Amino acid sequence: MSTAPIALSSGEPAGIGPEIAAKAWAELGARLPFFVIGDPAHFAGFGMPVEVIRTAGDADHVAGHALPVLAQEFPAAAVPGRPDPANAQAVIDVIATGVDLVMRGAASALCTAPIHKKALKDGAGFPYPGHTEYLAHLAGVDRVVMMLASDALKVVPTTIHIALADVPGTLNRALLMDTIRITHAALRQDFGVDAPRIAVTGLNPHAGEGGTMGGEEIALITPVLEALRAEGLALTGPHSADTMFHAEARAGYDAAVAMYHDQALIPIKTLDFAGGVNVTLGLPFIRTSPDHGTAFDIAGTGKADPTSLIAALKMAEKMARARAA
Repeated sequence: MSTAPIALSSGEPAGIGPEIAAKAWAELGARLPFFVIGDPAHFAGFGMPVEVIRTAGDADHVAGHALPVLAQEFPAAAVPGRPDPANAQAVIDVIATGVDLVMRGAASALCTAPIHKKALKDGAGFPYPGHTEYLAHLAGVDRVVMMLASDALKVVPTTIHIALADVPGTLNRALLMDTIRITHAALRQDFGVDAPRIAVTGLNPHAGEGGTMGGEEIALITPVLEALRAEGLALTGPHSADTMFHAEARAGYDAAVAMYHDQALIPIKTLDFAGGVNVTLGLPFIRTSPDHGTAFDIAGTGKADPTSLIAALKMAEKMARARAA
């Protein structure tokens, strides 16, 4: 392949991460070389051969016959469904190793398996709300954007994991402008869209209906869109969110920017629940992740579905090729 292999952080070893990594390798093999950063013992027992590699570059040669693992020891065994805080620091260190490799160009992208934030806090005092904020810290950037992406839809929530009651007060001109600009830049750099078309939702039902159902569209969203159009961005909106996501509407834009979490995530999870990929925009490297959690309830049962991880790895490779070009 023309780019370096993809790094996959092992995530919480008591969850389904090890199983879906093994299943993803069985599906992809040498067609999409990736390597896992983690404890090799955590990937045994899934019926797939595992081989320890010394460097990221070795993955190209190993992926054809075994799951390549860049070894990083964990102090405790992985017991399915029972996260051990003793492993917390090792989980965090694996993420940092992945960032170091991708920042140095040894890996073309970083894909992250799910973590369990409570175990990280209990075991290592992890101070970040999640993966995204920690990655931004390691990369030294102030603002990043979450995109959920599939073949059917790419959508970005402007506000993410906050209470619905807090959304109107959190939305502001700088946040919305940054979100749209970062989305526009990523569509060009990482998705190969030369002239991105972005559709933007309103906040209120019917996009406020001229102010009768809320004033944020008039006071905030429309002025931001007008300012960004003056910079040359191809934007439409604010649209009523209930008419933006059917097939005919989706054909008119490359990505949608929504105002809050569920406004963005309900459409994509309805259209492609298993194939959605979490992409972090605004980092100096490519990061994707499956759009699900650790699934402790099925860990160790053999029932874990690798579809979202496979989609995340494929999207990471596609984005890496676009960025290289």
